[in-house]
Amino acid sequence: MNILITGGAGFVGSNLCNNLIQDQHHIFILDNLHSGRKENLSHCEHLKNFNFIEHDIRNPLTIEEDIDQIYHLACPASPKFYQSDPIYTTETCVLGSLNVLNFALQKNAKVLFTSTSEVYGDPEVHPQPESYKGSVNPTGIRACYDEGKRCAESLFYDFHRMHGLDIKVARLFNTYGPLMRSDDGRVVSNFICQSISEIPLTIYGDGTQTRSFCHIDDLVIGLKKLMNSGSDILYPVNLGNPDEFSLLELVKEIEKISSKKLEVEFQLLPMDDPKIRKPDIQLAKIKLGWEPSIKLSDGLIDTYEYFFNQLNR
Repeated sequence: MNILITGGAGFVGSNLCNNLIQDQHHIFILDNLHSGRKENLSHCEHLKNFNFIEHDIRNPLTIEEDIDQIYHLACPASPKFYQSDPIYTTETCVLGSLNVLNFALQKNAKVLFTSTSEVYGDPEVHPQPESYKGSVNPTGIRACYDEGKRCAESLFYDFHRMHGLDIKVARLFNTYGPLMRSDDGRVVSNFICQSISEIPLTIYGDGTQTRSFCHIDDLVIGLKKLMNSGSDILYPVNLGNPDEFSLLELVKEIEKISSKKLEVEFQLLPMDDPKIRKPDIQLAKIKLGWEPSIKLSDGLIDTYEYFFNQLNR
C-alpha cells in the first residue's frame, strides 16, 4: 500500500515509519521539521519505497501518487513546543486536519487521526474512558493543543457524517522510547537526560501527580491495529498503558536503570497541568485485541541507552 504519515519525522511518526517500511509498504513522510527531525529517518533515504516531503500541513496537500492510508500525526506534542507558538499549534490542529481530510476525500484514502489524552484535560473521572467528555480550560496556556485536538476530532466526524470518509481516531496517552527529542520537555526525556548529565531532576509540583507510560513499540502496534480495523469502530479509542506511576515512582525506576541515587529539584506546577492520568483501554482490548506488553522497568532500558548514546555522541 501507499501510506502517508503527516508529522512523520517526529517521535511517533518515525517509529511508525520504521515499522511500516519493514512491512514493505511505500511510505510518504510529510513534515515541515518544526519539531520533527529528518535525522530520525536518515537510514530510510536510500530506500525505493520511501519518500520525504517537506511541507507545512497548514497549507493544502498535493501528491500525485495514489494514497491508500493516511496517519495524521502532524502537530507539536510536548508542552514546550506547542506552547512556544500557540497560534501555530491551533492552526496546525485545525487547518492541518482540514487539509488532510480534504486530501483524503480526494484520494479516497482511509485516515487515522492521532488525538490525545489531553482532550480529557485535568480529569474529574479516573481512569479516563472514551465516553468522558473532559475538563478542559478553553482559555489556558494548554488550550491551543487541548482544544485544537478536540476541534480536529469534530472535523473528522463531520467529514465521516457528511462525506462518508473512512476515519479512525486514536487518543494517545504518554508515550516514550527511542527517537524522542532530548529537549522536548517531557518527563521521561527530562528525567533520563538530567540523570545522564548528573544534574538534579526537575519535578513540577510535589511529584505525587500520576502518569501512565506506554512504550512506543506497543503504541505502534495499537495504531496499526486501529487503522486496519473494520468500519464498525467509529468511536475514539484510547491507546496507552494503564499502569499508573507517580513522578516520584518514575524517579525510582530511573535510579534502578542508571544505578545511581538521583537528586530532585521541585518547582511550581504549571497552569492546568493534569494531576492524574490513566487510560481505560477496555475498548482497545475488546475491539482491537490490543493491550501493552512492555513494562515501564523494561521499556526504560532501551530509552536510557538511546539518550545515553545521543548525549555522548
